[in-house]
Amino acid sequence: MTNRPADPRSNWAQLSQSERDAAYDNNSAVKNSPELIAERNSSSAKARATLKSVLDLPYGPRPNNKIDLYPAAERDAPCLVFWHGGYWQKNSRELFAMLVEGIAAHGWSMAIPGYSLAPDVSLTTIVDESRAALDWLAANGPEHGVAGPVVTSGWSAGGHLVAMTLDHPLVSAGLSISGVFDLGPIRDTGLNKALQLTDDEIAKLSPLRLPVIDKRLDLAYGANELPALVLDSMNLHAQRQAAGAPGRLLPLAGHDHFSILAELRKPDGALVKAARELVG
Repeated sequence: MTNRPADPRSNWAQLSQSERDAAYDNNSAVKNSPELIAERNSSSAKARATLKSVLDLPYGPRPNNKIDLYPAAERDAPCLVFWHGGYWQKNSRELFAMLVEGIAAHGWSMAIPGYSLAPDVSLTTIVDESRAALDWLAANGPEHGVAGPVVTSGWSAGGHLVAMTLDHPLVSAGLSISGVFDLGPIRDTGLNKALQLTDDEIAKLSPLRLPVIDKRLDLAYGANELPALVLDSMNLHAQRQAAGAPGRLLPLAGHDHFSILAELRKPDGALVKAARELVG
């Protein structure tokens, strides 16, 4: 059984603002995060320039409503959709192209949608956009060589979008990596300056506060991640287990919030293996 870390939210009201902010501050928690981010961005620029791809396809009216496709040789091959992270307020699809080679080595396609960011839009709009991207992929993917079963994946804020779109008809199963599943505490941190979460959004966009979707969802996290993120995955898995919904809890030893993506990047990575096992 995986040990549960102490939850900083158990005495949330007594914490200072800086302590609340630190509970969700992945960059500060991972001391070499600047180096990991710089390497990710450089490798993604190279991958985006060299891999077989169809880039910048618009799925909606806003500037970030574009999707990058990396089609496999076989149009009916499975497709892994990946939602990027950044607490719904930073990063972009272009910065994660380095992940394509892991799943592509197994004959899969990959699709990386972008989405608008806070404070330009609300989290409600971001979730709506993620569903619109899947609508677009269902309707238009085949003409670009992407017509196989779809597994969604995402990291951090993207892990949240995996859970929020699991019920989409296109989605066969989901793989959420280091996701955030209860928005209530987020409102009490500096992250909310851009997000401006409402009571309604916290109720309707927190997977832990919503009915369980009876479709397979694997929940992965690094064993060295911040307790709030570890516990969100553990709690959502427990909630789903209690409802009889399928899916595994995948704690990855030795990994933090940033290093965990290596397991989706390497052809023999644990998360590549997990994604492949979601297509039965």
